[in-house]
Amino acid sequence: MLMSLQEPVLVEISGSVMHVIIQRPERLNAINFETHIKLSEAFDRFADDPDLIIATITGKGTRAFCVGTDLKERQEGGKDRIPETGFAGLTQRFNLNKPVVALVNGDAIGGGLEIVLACDLAISVDHARFGLPEPRVGLAASGGLHRLSRYIPMKHAMEIALKGNFFDAQKALHYGLINQVVKPVDFQKETQDLLESLMECAPLALSATKQMLIRGSEIASLKKAYQTKYTAFERMLASEDASEGTRAFLEKRKPIWTGN
Repeated sequence: MLMSLQEPVLVEISGSVMHVIIQRPERLNAINFETHIKLSEAFDRFADDPDLIIATITGKGTRAFCVGTDLKERQEGGKDRIPETGFAGLTQRFNLNKPVVALVNGDAIGGGLEIVLACDLAISVDHARFGLPEPRVGLAASGGLHRLSRYIPMKHAMEIALKGNFFDAQKALHYGLINQVVKPVDFQKETQDLLESLMECAPLALSATKQMLIRGSEIASLKKAYQTKYTAFERMLASEDASEGTRAFLEKRKPIWTGN
């Protein structure tokens, strides 16, 4: 089923999965003001709809996932603002307790890499390039720097951010920026395998796991992380799915999740 969002963003709903596609291949899926708004609207729906469990984001075509801000449009006097939810309506969405998967179909440059960093999992084609080249055009990578320095060793983060060079998918995998590198011919199959693996898990368990990993990592004291109450975890414990999982295990059958 297609949700009626005008270009430059297409949203496709497949069961409990929302697929978000940036549709500006002629600009290498660079993001302008309109695209920011459409993406933010899409992820608003994902956050609010209890029937949607997983979201993916990708770019149209094979050349680029997203190359960041549309600098040409900015130079021509276009609006230069992003929504409160951050770049692509995603990077400052800190309370989203549902998995978001980056399907990196091509180059992820500048803000495109920032989108990848904001996602929970990422699969990339082997020809994709990554980088934060902002210093080479007189800018700094802004919010992307905060995630980069938290996700990888500082020396690697400094090298990526200060040099502004591009690097390939294998190096991105080595840094830990993505989870998997595949050939384009295998991209669709590997994506489907990942989504099916996630869908085998209880929706509330996915939410609890993500919340605990992210919020717990923000707490300096391990003891305090253990003692903190996580709302998604409390909800999971009280759910019917928690009981169903135990029953299914004892009865040696696949669980039937309801999301309740």
